[in-house]
Amino acid sequence: MAGKVGFIGLGAMGGPMARNLIEAGVPLVVNDIDTAKTAKINAEVAKSAKDVAAAVDRTIVIVETTEQAQAVIAGPDGIIQAAKPGHIVICMATIDPFAARALAEQLAAKGIAMIDAPVSGGTGRAQSGDLSVIVGGDAAIVAKCEDLFTVMGNRTFHVGPLGSGLAMKLVNNMLVQVNTVAVAEALVLGVKAGLDPQTIYEVVKVSTGGSAAWELRVPRILAGDYVPGGTIDISYKDQELETAFAKRLGVPVLLANVTQQVYQMARAQGLNKQDGAAVVKVFEQLAGVTVKGS
Repeated sequence: MAGKVGFIGLGAMGGPMARNLIEAGVPLVVNDIDTAKTAKINAEVAKSAKDVAAAVDRTIVIVETTEQAQAVIAGPDGIIQAAKPGHIVICMATIDPFAARALAEQLAAKGIAMIDAPVSGGTGRAQSGDLSVIVGGDAAIVAKCEDLFTVMGNRTFHVGPLGSGLAMKLVNNMLVQVNTVAVAEALVLGVKAGLDPQTIYEVVKVSTGGSAAWELRVPRILAGDYVPGGTIDISYKDQELETAFAKRLGVPVLLANVTQQVYQMARAQGLNKQDGAAVVKVFEQLAGVTVKGS
C-alpha cells in the first residue's frame, strides 16, 4: 500500500522506527504529546491523533500505556473520530491484550481494521531496523502492512488472531524482566564474595548461566551506564500487564509477581527513568557493595 502513513508516539522506540520509515521513503504524518519530539522528525506534523487519521489510510500507534492507546485510538480526539472505513490501525504499543480486543471491536463497528504488532529488540535494534515484529490479527490485514514491518524490523511473526501478538510480547518481556533481576542478584552476590565483576561477566557469558539479559544488561552495569533503552517505569508497567493478564487467564506467575516488587523498590529509590539494568542498585544498597567495573 502506498501513500502517507500516520505515526503516533515518537519515544525511545517510536522515534527511531519513524526515522527508518522516513529514510525508506515512506511519507509520515506524525503526532506526539511532546512537541519537542515531533520537531526532531522530518515529517508532516498533526495536532492530534484525529488529524493524523484524517490524512492517512494506515496509522501506527506506539505509545507507552494502555490508557494512552485508548485515548489516541478511541478518545474524543482519537483515530476513530476521523478514520474512514478501510483505515488500518497498527497498534505497536505494549498494552493489555483484552483492552486491544475491545478497541478493535469499537473500530470494527465503524469499518476500521486493527492489528496488534508489538516489537522486541530495544532501542538499539529500533535504530538499526532489526526489530522483531510480533503480529496478531487477520492475515489479509497483516499482509497490507508487511511493507512497513520490513523497514522497521528484520523478522515478522504472525502468531494468531488479534491480541496474540501482545500475548506473545508479554511472555517474552516476562522472561527478560525476571531474568534481569536474577542477573542483578548474581552480580551482587559475586562481588560480595570478592570476585571481579568483569571476570563474572566473561565466565557466565560462555557458561550455562548466560542469557540475552546477561549479555544486554551486564555491560551497562559494569560501565555504570543507565541511560534508558527501556526504563524501570516501563519494566514495572509491563510486569503489571503480565501479572494482570495471567490473573485473567487463571495462570499462576510467581516470579513475575515477586520481581515486580524489585522494580517497585527501584522506583521508590527514584530510579524510574533509568534503564531496567538499574535494578542492580537495589541489591547493591542492601548488600553494601558496588558492582561497577574499574
